[in-house]
Amino acid sequence: MRKFYLLAIDLGASSGRAILGILTENKLELKEIHRFENRMQQINGSYYWDIFRLFNEIKIGFKKCISEYKIQPDSIGIDTWGVDYSLINKEGQIIGLPYAYRDHRTNGIMEEFFKLMPSDEVYRLSGLQFMQFNTLFQLYSSVREKQSQMKIAKSLLFMPDTLNYLFTGIKRNEYTIASTSQLLKPGQDKWEKKLFKVAGIPKKLVNDIIQPGNVLGKITNEISLELNSKQIPVVAVASHDTASAVVSVPAEDNDWVFISSGTWSIMGIECKNPIVNTDSLTMNFTNEGGVDGTTRFLKNIMGMWLIQECKRIWDQERKHEWSEIVEMSKIDNPFKSLIDPDNHSFLNPENMPEAIKEYCRRTNQPVPESKGEIARCIYVSLVLKYKYTFDQLERVSEKKINRIHIIGGGAHNREMNQMTANAIMVPVYAGPTEATSIGNIMCQACGLGLVGSLKEIRKIVKKSFKVVEYQPHNRNIWEEPYDRFLEHVNQSS
Repeated sequence: MRKFYLLAIDLGASSGRAILGILTENKLELKEIHRFENRMQQINGSYYWDIFRLFNEIKIGFKKCISEYKIQPDSIGIDTWGVDYSLINKEGQIIGLPYAYRDHRTNGIMEEFFKLMPSDEVYRLSGLQFMQFNTLFQLYSSVREKQSQMKIAKSLLFMPDTLNYLFTGIKRNEYTIASTSQLLKPGQDKWEKKLFKVAGIPKKLVNDIIQPGNVLGKITNEISLELNSKQIPVVAVASHDTASAVVSVPAEDNDWVFISSGTWSIMGIECKNPIVNTDSLTMNFTNEGGVDGTTRFLKNIMGMWLIQECKRIWDQERKHEWSEIVEMSKIDNPFKSLIDPDNHSFLNPENMPEAIKEYCRRTNQPVPESKGEIARCIYVSLVLKYKYTFDQLERVSEKKINRIHIIGGGAHNREMNQMTANAIMVPVYAGPTEATSIGNIMCQACGLGLVGSLKEIRKIVKKSFKVVEYQPHNRNIWEEPYDRFLEHVNQSS
């Protein structure tokens, strides 16, 4: 039985990895080839991504696969976080470093845009929740500031599109990543011209849209010589990392909700048609493109960014293991302090532990002092935000949800998984942890004609990877903290 070797490049906002998928007829195995750090670069007061270093790290992973592991990949696919982009000039060169979505230039920009077009109309046209770093608002900020790069730009490529371009020389916008921009029509691979016009964004910047699971092209001869590789195909996978992650949910019916748990916690359902109405607008839900014509109806929750940033500060004193932080969080008074994880003060503070303490002071709560108290505050508050979002999803979708699938790195956190089951009172199924890479790999398999549908993909995932089940208990202890938590959410909204 022939084995196919599919190389997934999964870039997150804090790290990147090259994962090799080894696919037989009905079984997938993974092998980590290369892992590296990714961080925003602060230059002259602004935050950027070092796209050229990321490209080089991908090539290092590719080289390792061939030279160290003696495996020639059959294809490669790249996924990243959403919304961020590069601009390309008429000579085909990238104009400077791409802005990072946490850059402060978009502070207050949504309110300025809504003076030109009411927020309810923006939502009706795009179906996306309002976040100040959505591509629409990033571009409007650049237009409003009359930045010179906008004058010379001839093409816009989202982050995975940019890396695909560096490998192939082909400029396309992949559907799932484009759907995070607030520039597409809901549930369609069509640009919304009205939004471009109102924002003053030249429509010529965007490219033809390619659906996930299609071959974009082959790596250039120059790259193949550099890597000592064949000119293998580059597949346009579901290049938004959450879209790839949801591909790997090992579910067969439609009574489930997913939480893709990483730097962000992305919580939502998969549906055939977008949900765009007054309730979804009020609740600030988003409709993003999926695989096989699906829509991911979801909400972005601040996620593990909170604890990652705390760890970064604490590691300046000494290195902390994640298991140690979880153990420290098991304090006697687990609901002592609560935060709304999506409060604007947590978007990109210089010192996250201090930002959490200040929030608690401002809201007249006991201030968490120890690392364990701060960690517990984050974990419990995230679980309560999951419960809040779960209730909203059931209400707006008008369907009963019977279980939660937690995928991604957060599936490792047994304490949080059990708390989530307890708070929401439905079973939690945790895994696979490398969900994004798995979805990336299986989209490549689609591009090569090895699988034919999302249903077929999920059957293979279910056979290939372990899932841990958490049954709910101790519901009563979550009721009073949830009532307190709702006060924080109402104050933030």
